[in-house]
Formats: sequence, structure tokens, C-alpha cells
Amino acid sequence: MDRATTGAIIVPETVNLISKKYRISEMEALDKFYTSAAGACFADDEMGLYGQSALYIFGLFCAEAER
Repeated sequence: MDRATTGAIIVPETVNLISKKYRISEMEALDKFYTSAAGACFADDEMGLYGQSALYIFGLFCAEAER
């Protein structure tokens, strides 16, 4: 699977998990994800996070958010 396809699957799943955990709208969760370090790392091809699962990316986001 290519990076674009993987991102199209992983991002919505990750955003849904963020939305549910923090009880916020999906739009707010999407904004929080893309402005986080985890979101920046996901967008960086060299980091290789697009090869990880939504749950893994969600875990990175939560670890950052809870610091």
C-alpha cells in the first residue's frame, strides 16, 4: 500500500480515537492531531510513521498530550 492510501486509512481512524478519548468533535480532534508533534511526524516521510497502525499513532499522540 502506498503512503497516500495508508494515510487515508490511518488518519481518520486516529482522529476517531482522539475524538472518543478526549470527548471532542472529529474536526477538533483533526486539528489537534495535525498541530501535534505526532501529526508532524506522521506527515514526515522520513519518520516512517505511515507504516504504523492507527493505534500506535494514537498512543504517540496521547503520550504527547499527557505530558
